[in-house]
Amino acid sequence: MTQYLISFNDEWVAPHTPEQLQEKSVAGMTVIRDMEEAGVFVFGDGGLDASSVLCHVEARAGEPAFTDGPYAESKEHLGGFTVVEVADDEAARYWAGRLAVALDWPQEVRRFPAPIGAAADRAAHTTKEK
Repeated sequence: MTQYLISFNDEWVAPHTPEQLQEKSVAGMTVIRDMEEAGVFVFGDGGLDASSVLCHVEARAGEPAFTDGPYAESKEHLGGFTVVEVADDEAARYWAGRLAVALDWPQEVRRFPAPIGAAADRAAHTTKEK
């Protein structure tokens, strides 16, 4: 199984009234519940926006350097995300499509790379079982 990030940026979402956002929240949560029932939901948060940035951290001379508050060098800000663990790209696309339809705004899908050494670990584990 592979983990995928399904996400959207704030800028992809048209302005909504509070009532419309509530409706979208209910629709999105229905999909999340379906993900949970299917056993593919790992983690997610749909309530992010540029104002929720705590700080920006950079390495300077081998030490962390913190800048407080929204660090708005970018025009795009992560609005929300869901991590799913599914068998393949097609399954990840399916869940992203469900969210896109429920929320009526675009979603982006990214595959997390396998952890370093994961293939070797799997091979060693399989060999031990035989």
